[in-house]
Amino acid sequence: MERPRPHEESARRIGPYRLITRLDPPAPHQGHVPCRRFVARSADGDRTVLLSAPLPGADPARFLTEARAGQRLIGPWITPVTEVSEPTGSPWYATPYLPLLPLPVAVAVHGGPLPEGTVRAFGAALAETLAAAHAQDVTHAGVSPAAVLLTADGPRLTCFGAVRAAVPDGEPRAGLPGLDPGALAPEQASGGRPRPAGDVYALGAVLAYAATGHTVPERSELPPALRQSVSGCLARDPANRPTAAELLTALAPPTPHETVLSSAGSLLAPGWLPGRVVAALARQSSELLAAELPYPSQNSGN
Repeated sequence: MERPRPHEESARRIGPYRLITRLDPPAPHQGHVPCRRFVARSADGDRTVLLSAPLPGADPARFLTEARAGQRLIGPWITPVTEVSEPTGSPWYATPYLPLLPLPVAVAVHGGPLPEGTVRAFGAALAETLAAAHAQDVTHAGVSPAAVLLTADGPRLTCFGAVRAAVPDGEPRAGLPGLDPGALAPEQASGGRPRPAGDVYALGAVLAYAATGHTVPERSELPPALRQSVSGCLARDPANRPTAAELLTALAPPTPHETVLSSAGSLLAPGWLPGRVVAALARQSSELLAAELPYPSQNSGN
């Protein structure tokens, strides 16, 4: 994790938060990151958060609209939006911090594609999250490898509304900064309104990335046990894709005690993450605990 450069943010600060470090590697290695993300600390040092801000050129008003809409999403695998900036000033939103790695960073730390059990576990958790959102007529619209954060107890889904924030409906989205073309459903790339089937396509791309190292693999590259589920998600025709609930059932079949609903919880037992990723999470935690930031004196007026 790299500390922000002073010229990028005013006094290494956004809103009331002092920036400690970037969450994502700097360009050109960061890939398709939907927004700028930092680990930050409140001016009094009491709170540490994951702070998100729009990419250069993004519509700040739309970014804030999506951030506020993200406050409606709840669930164990969602990073809850707990604070949103005022309409005036630089736009940002904050979520609680816990040690976490973006999926692309976790793949790099592991040294290649993640184990099948890890992919199945976090895929089921994210399918469960999307199924709950879709049941409430909410489309996430920002699912991509960079939007998935891995923590010790499960994944967290971020970047709600990233596609909608990038460009109005009806305008082609392909090639826009911050959008991962491999995770963009064909109907959305051409400007179609984000819908649940597009979320499922994007989740399939995320699982493909975790299992193979890229979002558009050949079918034969996928692990046999995941091949049918992931390939189904990546169908070009939305009508041929499973629903998020169907994908959850495929990845985490119901146990005898779950006769109606599947759950990802049983797949996220200790050991679900590879050792190198666990070590990286521990290292991140210790580095942040040791981070010292200059705080203004009580007489400085800041």
